[in-house]
Amino acid sequence: MTPFGRAFEEILAVLDRFEIPFFVGGSVASGRHGLARQTNDIDIVADINPAIVADLVRELSRSFYADGQEIESAIESGRSFNIHLKSIAKFDIFPVGRSSFTRSELSRRIYTQAPVPGLEIIEFPVASAKDTILSKLVWFRKGPEISERQWEDILGVLSAQSGRLDLAYMKKWAAEVGVGDLLVKALAARNQ
Repeated sequence: MTPFGRAFEEILAVLDRFEIPFFVGGSVASGRHGLARQTNDIDIVADINPAIVADLVRELSRSFYADGQEIESAIESGRSFNIHLKSIAKFDIFPVGRSSFTRSELSRRIYTQAPVPGLEIIEFPVASAKDTILSKLVWFRKGPEISERQWEDILGVLSAQSGRLDLAYMKKWAAEVGVGDLLVKALAARNQ
């Protein structure tokens, strides 16, 4: 297993040890549901209780750089924070926060074997295909709609999952998170 794979496995073990509900999103999830590609970081969405941050940091600090104040601030503000391993690996942690969509994503996570080279033997939860598309559309919009990589990930999942997606569900959430127009555009592009 690669150092990146070992680091990922160690983070998963810590999340499990603290019984933190989580799922992996981003390019790992889109690779699971669409077209796999190399990634330099892993996006993890986690429901971290602020009361355990000190213990979490103490556990992570054995191998990683994790700043307790940064983590507490990120949880409070709903923004991401990073955990680094001697510049070999970077993990972006996104607190679940108050977002009804993200809480909904967490409830629909699925378990999978890793689609990332070097992680083949690790089983972990990923976002569902439909949630992966929606999240990627949100990031594409924030991008601001210029990331070819994000767009290719979206189209890759749409193509691979064709006929298996709950479009009514996706349209409902796309409208709620402000990407309804992008979903229509992506669906049209997939059909070309």
